[in-house]
Amino acid sequence: MNSIGEECTELKKKYDDCFNSWFSDKFLKGDHDDSMCAGIFKIYQECVKTAMKQQNIDFKEIDKDILGTENECKAPPGDSS
Repeated sequence: MNSIGEECTELKKKYDDCFNSWFSDKFLKGDHDDSMCAGIFKIYQECVKTAMKQQNIDFKEIDKDILGTENECKAPPGDSS
């Protein structure tokens, strides 16, 4: 799957590869130190934030807790579907 921003897709692939390696080679063997991929994750995260800003996606909308609230079954503002 591609990233939200086309310019971030290669970073996403690198992070996914790192995460999958960490998960199978370390986490499943009891090593829960997740710092192995922290550097690439930070770079990828910044790229995604920039892409979101370019697409006018509000960070507050992403962090909202919806499940289990009265807003769970409501369409977001501006959504006429």
